[in-house]
Amino acid sequence: TPKNGTTLRSLSTKWITQNYYKRCSSSNLKASDNSLKAFAESHLDYHHNKGLDFVARFNGKYVIGEAKFLTDRGGHQNAQLNDALATISSDANAVKVAILDGVCYIGGKNKMYTTITSERYRDCNIMSALMLRNFLYTL
Repeated sequence: TPKNGTTLRSLSTKWITQNYYKRCSSSNLKASDNSLKAFAESHLDYHHNKGLDFVARFNGKYVIGEAKFLTDRGGHQNAQLNDALATISSDANAVKVAILDGVCYIGGKNKMYTTITSERYRDCNIMSALMLRNFLYTL
């Protein structure tokens, strides 16, 4: 059983890889975060200090994303959320997604929920990994 966010994030990224890379009839890159970042920098004008978890080409469009499994509110988990939001706020020449799962969707006045539902992020591509396949087919 996973005991921390890092392990859960690894499992989340592995799940995305197993469920989408094999099933999508388009190009994708399976590589380390830093390799994906290097590709995005050179081909998609991506400039961010963190690596990427997801880079794919679907229906002729490049898609980049950051996957986070947020297990608690506050502290380091807020920083993880901010990493994902920075990716979707970048100027990269790609469709940008924040693949978020965990406590961020529990309604209330907590920072995570109010941030992802705020006017600034309301129309951004923020979704659970469970919705990624449906989203890709809308492209």
